[in-house]
Amino acid sequence: MKFAFFGTPYVARDTLAILLQNDLVPKVVITNPDAPRGRGHELTPCETKVFAQEKGLPVLTPAKITPEVIDKIKSLGCDYALVVAYGKILPEALINIFPKGVLNVHYSLLPKYRGASPVESALLCGETTTGVTIQKMVHELDAGDIVATKETDILPTETTKELRPRLVTLGAQLLVETLPAFLSGEIVPVAQDHTAATHFGKIKKEEGKLDLSAPDKKNWNKYRAYAEGPGTYFFTEKDGNRIRVKITSAHLTDSDTFEILRIIPEGKKEMNYSAFTQ
Repeated sequence: MKFAFFGTPYVARDTLAILLQNDLVPKVVITNPDAPRGRGHELTPCETKVFAQEKGLPVLTPAKITPEVIDKIKSLGCDYALVVAYGKILPEALINIFPKGVLNVHYSLLPKYRGASPVESALLCGETTTGVTIQKMVHELDAGDIVATKETDILPTETTKELRPRLVTLGAQLLVETLPAFLSGEIVPVAQDHTAATHFGKIKKEEGKLDLSAPDKKNWNKYRAYAEGPGTYFFTEKDGNRIRVKITSAHLTDSDTFEILRIIPEGKKEMNYSAFTQ
């Protein structure tokens, strides 16, 4: 069966790579348009677009899902679609053009942690387990019926830098394993318990601010959650000035003490925290 693939950042690219390794080749790849990046704010294609073009796959980059865009995708005759971190909510009119439906990989055990930051939120809340969910998409955010789930432990030392790539691989493998049974009708999706749903939105930079007098576990969990972005920081007085200090490395000691190892003080290069406090 033919399918369309929707995705934008590296998590979508890495999922697409595993699909291709398993001879699942999309008819078209739809990503967000090129966006300004870096200090020069140059228009730069997303990771999924670059990868898809390298593999010779057709790519569409609509700024908005207009009726014209829907008609163009419909003309390709795809039976179903896969969505991984596309960055837009698919309108119902688009979902309805796929006879077999639209499957989405979400990086939590739904209905917990719906929204844009499931990996960060699980770490922030101190979870010891998480997982991936394949849901059949509806227009409401992350509220679709569940097709398959896979649970995994969160290692005590894991941050988003380690946990997210692991979940991406887990989700892609689960998708490959699940698709044949789903497409043949052997799997009947199960409705979520909407009363148990929790929602977490996009993370703002200011949310990375730490209060060093807060409980150690709270600061450790926030550091873990925001390690990949937007990062954590604190303010302190130094030589009579109030400066912002970014944390680049930290850990939780055996005695459950949050210990900062490396930092970047405002206007300076990275250094050991111990040298900064002397």
